[in-house]
Amino acid sequence: METPFIEQVDRQIAAALQAGALQPIRAEEGRVLDAGLPFALRWVSTLAVKDAAKVTMPGGPRDPSFNPFANPDPLLTVGPVAETHLAILNKFPVCERHLVLARCEFEEQLLPMALCDFNALAVVMGEAGGLGFYNGGTAAGASQRHKHVQWIPDAPGNASLRLYAPGLPAGSAPGYLSSHAALRMRHCFVRIGVHAGCSVDEAAQRMHGAFLRACGALGLEPGEDGLLPPFNLLVDADWMLVVPRSAECFEGISIAAINFGGVVYVRQREQMDVVRRAGPLAMLAAVGC
Repeated sequence: METPFIEQVDRQIAAALQAGALQPIRAEEGRVLDAGLPFALRWVSTLAVKDAAKVTMPGGPRDPSFNPFANPDPLLTVGPVAETHLAILNKFPVCERHLVLARCEFEEQLLPMALCDFNALAVVMGEAGGLGFYNGGTAAGASQRHKHVQWIPDAPGNASLRLYAPGLPAGSAPGYLSSHAALRMRHCFVRIGVHAGCSVDEAAQRMHGAFLRACGALGLEPGEDGLLPPFNLLVDADWMLVVPRSAECFEGISIAAINFGGVVYVRQREQMDVVRRAGPLAMLAAVGC
């Protein structure tokens, strides 16, 4: 009998922690209520360690020739997902079971997301639920060019699109487009509506179709090089959120897709005061379009 995917993940986490290949998570947490939306605020030690590691990479920070997904550390590698992707433990996780689903073959992160990218997410989410998210390009918080989506489980304190549920139309049909009054930047919600027992193929098709609808509504079109403008994407069983991006940082705080799910991560403790002063929603608006 095949071992359930999440059990494989947990076994790999235990082995990687024991060997020192995976950074243990140490976080200090606070809460910020902004326009009635509860945001978690976390100072995460692993993010500072990640920044320090970038400096020692071949060629320095964001060296385009360095690709950690080309030959991933075996201690961080969970295994193949849907033939096209490889599940890898995020070396610098923001929460437990934080996964990277990287393309087996190199492709640019800013190329439009393909059906196979959503198929890999659908495989994981079909078994374990959770939230899939994507950082399209450096200005959207991506630290690697090699195409990859990320996944985190549905757990207390983790990012989630349920944050916006009260402001979105309940019971809408799959493909329905919406927006949220609290988000003061261009964005698009698309109803997914994946039900229990939905096949991987159907879930992937719905997610891919929702992505194409969102891109159309937002005017996200590939340029002559085939690359999209920077954007973030978050998706769960109910909704997809797509946000075009104009900048990576707000006052030195890097903003990525996961922050649009109601959790703001900072690298230094003093940055928590920046978030409280500015407010999470103003920060997100400032890096949007």
